[in-house]
Amino acid sequence: MDVEIITIGDELLIGQVVDTNSAFMATLLNDNGFRVIRKTTIGDEEDDIIAAIDAARQRARIILVTGGLGPTKDDITLRTLCRYFNCQLHFSEEVYANIERIFQKRGRTMNPLTRNQAMVPNHSTVIQNQVGTAPCTWFEKDEMVLVSMPGVPGEMEWLMTNEIVPRLKNKYQQDIHIQHQTSWVTGYSESELAMILSDFEQNMPPFVKLAYLPQLGIIRLRLSAYAKTKEEAEAEKAIAILQTQLKQLLKEHLIVETNESIEALVGDLLRTQKKTVGTAESCTGGNIAALLTSIAGSSDYFMGSIVSYTNSVKNQVLGVSENDLKTYGAVSKQVVEQMAQGALNVLGCDYAIATSGIAGPGGGTPEKPVGTIWIAVACKNRVISEVHHFNMGRTQNIKRTVNFALLLLLQEISE
Repeated sequence: MDVEIITIGDELLIGQVVDTNSAFMATLLNDNGFRVIRKTTIGDEEDDIIAAIDAARQRARIILVTGGLGPTKDDITLRTLCRYFNCQLHFSEEVYANIERIFQKRGRTMNPLTRNQAMVPNHSTVIQNQVGTAPCTWFEKDEMVLVSMPGVPGEMEWLMTNEIVPRLKNKYQQDIHIQHQTSWVTGYSESELAMILSDFEQNMPPFVKLAYLPQLGIIRLRLSAYAKTKEEAEAEKAIAILQTQLKQLLKEHLIVETNESIEALVGDLLRTQKKTVGTAESCTGGNIAALLTSIAGSSDYFMGSIVSYTNSVKNQVLGVSENDLKTYGAVSKQVVEQMAQGALNVLGCDYAIATSGIAGPGGGTPEKPVGTIWIAVACKNRVISEVHHFNMGRTQNIKRTVNFALLLLLQEISE
């Protein structure tokens, strides 16, 4: 069943807020056999909202809308939907009771603007939002279903997971089987990889697509099969054969076969092995630690981080030799390896990552230009390190360093 997603909000159009809602929705829908055919972002304008819905109806039977349900004047979604479906807003005691419950739980006081959120369209099915004050409304017209949800990510995610997807699955019999197989590939640029896989792509079955999803220093390859439900077995067999061929073609460059992030993979391995990790970061400024701790349950394996941005912290906290700092400089094999070993001792962890480099835009020299980065991973018995030359701007240099550091850690844990 085809789905179109419409996200509403001026803040999305001007880049003030990044749209994470549609990504979550698309992933959840795909996992449950619904195909997202388009995502549309529009501002808080009635005519634009109506035009977007009209256009979406030509393409999909299910339209999912987020945003514009707050208590302020710029939140016009429900009023616009009333105009579209020729209905009126009315006060719902049930919705108001739910809002009161949430306010009491949060220790907050109700106000007149909040009361307005209990005004809902009289020709819709109201779905109670158990984690927020903005209600969810479900409309049906002819063969179309339109669902309006709050734009607050946590509220939308709860509603999609607990209410919307189960209701859609109950209403529509799934007529398509969707299967994805993702692999992480390193050591190639996107164009190099495309050349290597040219014949492979040409010989794929017509119902399978190959997508290249490049990140800084890593490429995710995704095989996707879209087949009729009765052809599910054929699709699964085709994906399995193609994945085997990919492994034969890419060999050691195909590092993992999963859609999980690298930081999640690292966490899974550490938890399985009952090992811990810590970081000693200079040029990455704590970004590696932030990624590792973004995974729920990371307290099982993450011990801590030392952001050793200055030489004095490298020396006094991590125990890096003052003589080596003067002789080789902070951006060197000698120093980054000592940083990693120092983190092992100070944090009491089984593995430690260290980074030291020149992220830019200034600070480079002819011998060590901007983008020169040293990364080290230490464990009880050894320390390994590698140097990279990125020079792609400060932000990208840092992101590349984080990715390569996690890859080096993943390699060390796996071995």
